[in-house]
Amino acid sequence: MYRIHSRIGRRPTVQATTGRVTRRRARTRANLLDAAFAVFAAKGFGHVSIEEICDAAGYSRGAFYSNFSSLDELFFALYEERADLIADQVAGALALDREGLDVPAAVDRVTDVLLLDHDWLLVKTDFLVHAARDPEVARSLLRHRARLRQAIADRLARAHTPLPAVLGGTDGAARAVVAAYDGVTVQLLLDRDAARARTWLKHLLTALLTDGSGTPDHARN
Repeated sequence: MYRIHSRIGRRPTVQATTGRVTRRRARTRANLLDAAFAVFAAKGFGHVSIEEICDAAGYSRGAFYSNFSSLDELFFALYEERADLIADQVAGALALDREGLDVPAAVDRVTDVLLLDHDWLLVKTDFLVHAARDPEVARSLLRHRARLRQAIADRLARAHTPLPAVLGGTDGAARAVVAAYDGVTVQLLLDRDAARARTWLKHLLTALLTDGSGTPDHARN
């Protein structure tokens, strides 16, 4: 319930209070997500309690339940936040040039900006395992992966250089890009070498989207 403030000569208003409440709640939610990310990365989703997240964020259980109905809901909100960031990063890196999409240049941009964070990969892996055991969560995860693939496919469709025919069109190319990212991040999860992961991702994407040398197939004929 909002409090109503009044001043002499003015009509009562709830606007200022509403704005403060909204900003405070958004800040509380963001702080809970940040704290949860750190705790999940350190201990794993199945080993974390609501109390631990509240303690890490400096809030009560009441603050938690005013933003999330369960630990599962918070976990998925955290995944959505990072998944949306990755989709935006990829879409931005594949921004069209004046004549279309320059694939080799786009590969460089993708590998430069793409989120390759060890803690995120720990949380992501926990989420994949969680989704594999829960059909409803799995469906939500598949929707996010489809959104990422579509963002990539939309831009590849307007590339001014043809993609290798073996990929079977832009949808196949988008799936290959996501698969390459998944594969590289598994290696990064084990060896923690982000620089090497970016190098391998660049090689993989170049090989997938061109003839392997950075030159589109049609340019060699």
